[in-house]
Amino acid sequence: MTAFIIANLAPIMFASLVVMLLLGYPAAFSLGAVGLFYAVVGIELGEFRPDFLQALPERVYGVMNNDTLLAIPFFTFMGLVLERSGMAEDLLDTIGQLFGTIRGGLAYAVIFVGALLAATTGVVAASVISMGLISLPIMLRYGYDRRVAAGVIAASGTLAQIIPPSLVLIVMADQLGKSVGDMYEGAFIPGLVLAGLYALYAFLVSMIFPKATPGLPKEAIGFRENNGDRGLVSLGMLFLASCVFGWFMMRNSTVHGADYVVLSMFCGIIFAFAVAVVNWVIDKLTGFRFLSKMAQQTTFVMVPPLFLIFLVLGTIFIGIATPTEGGAMGAAGALILGAAKRRLSWDLIRQATESTAKLSAFVVFILVGARVFSLTFYGVNGHVWVEHLLTSLPGGQVGFLIFVNAFVFVLAFFLDFFELAFIVIPLLGPAAEHLGIDLIWFGVILGVNMQTSFMHPPFGFALFYLRSVAPKERYTDRVTGKRMEPVTTGQIYWGAVPFVVIQIIMVGLVIAFPSMVMHYKGVQSNIDPNTIKIEVPQIELPPLDLGPPSK
Repeated sequence: MTAFIIANLAPIMFASLVVMLLLGYPAAFSLGAVGLFYAVVGIELGEFRPDFLQALPERVYGVMNNDTLLAIPFFTFMGLVLERSGMAEDLLDTIGQLFGTIRGGLAYAVIFVGALLAATTGVVAASVISMGLISLPIMLRYGYDRRVAAGVIAASGTLAQIIPPSLVLIVMADQLGKSVGDMYEGAFIPGLVLAGLYALYAFLVSMIFPKATPGLPKEAIGFRENNGDRGLVSLGMLFLASCVFGWFMMRNSTVHGADYVVLSMFCGIIFAFAVAVVNWVIDKLTGFRFLSKMAQQTTFVMVPPLFLIFLVLGTIFIGIATPTEGGAMGAAGALILGAAKRRLSWDLIRQATESTAKLSAFVVFILVGARVFSLTFYGVNGHVWVEHLLTSLPGGQVGFLIFVNAFVFVLAFFLDFFELAFIVIPLLGPAAEHLGIDLIWFGVILGVNMQTSFMHPPFGFALFYLRSVAPKERYTDRVTGKRMEPVTTGQIYWGAVPFVVIQIIMVGLVIAFPSMVMHYKGVQSNIDPNTIKIEVPQIELPPLDLGPPSK
């Protein structure tokens, strides 16, 4: 028995951790307890050197001294302030009015706003709860199928998991030893593509089951002109002019990929905002407007969060700021936007600060526990066991990616993304690097996969967040006065299933089309280094005269 334990100490240790987590013990204390217990066992069996534990204080100090992790409280605070300042409510109301009577319009609005909130808040809980409180009653009021409504809201909220400035991407980059800026840039396009797949699903549902996603009735549409027109032509022309202006300003630029998109967008929104301001001033002075009410309202509502996106992501992408500095600017920008909306109060700041402190402490405690576990695991050569196990899989890189993604998908049923990032990623990263897999690409693939941890019935946290704000009993709609049926837990779970499938499809797309991520490396040289010849010219030197010998 002793020989068996000695030969399999690493897998036994990992299995014990999984059992502890499944029993419901907190992740931070489970990691620390399992690490210390097996350190003692390893010392007794002669498989673990006691002097390894001397490195523990330095590892814990390294967690506290990690500048990269400072971005987590900054982005969390930014997201909570924006969520409580009413930005989500303004966006959902305006974008919902914009889609109007189109079938599935409210679903498109939720997905669009979910992507926008993801790029400004980076916090899944804030996005899901905000949209659940604001959009779910509206969707139910106008006859949306409860499963579709619940699934769209929960899935759109999880876009904060993969669209920068995602907290999990910060942790992923830290655990893989890569730049957070590169991880953000690599995840930008996959995040937008995933939002597009959500919208495609909503479109298919509206085509196949039109009664499940009805459009808004005409009487519910606001922001009309005096003649009853919605002013969409004016909005379309402003959008087109902004795109052209953004392209014109960037036409001779050498930037590429996500940098080009963000900088072009910044130029475009500055142009649109300037036009809207001029229109507002002329309207106040003369009563004449060249923009419709819808165009002006949409511009004033969307420009602040878009500007904040540039302030955070744009400065990171173009190398002006580090992620930590970008997070600090984002937090300051969120306070400024909240004050501009006259919704900033000491109570709001206190609540956001307390929630940020709790989440940051949660992350640090898990990371400290993970350091204890990993120290012992490495001490018993667990990393060698994992690397040998994963690199010997059939199929090379593809076989490795299929196995790892299936493994993470199953673990996501029971563990949240922080636990997965701190426990699993440090074990998988060295094996991926040994196989020649780009770690940024690998991190984005796992980031998309780990989104499913929020959507898995029955333990998905996004489903729990939505359950906490969805009506549990019959209620009276405050607008129509009708008695409405509650949203059941089963409806929330069934609504999530199609989006879990979409997320799995997205994992396959990122694996099949790595260029979606690899653009972060920039434009590669077309010159083959093997064809380069370096010729050193022969230079004739004059004879060296050392003079007469010394006496």
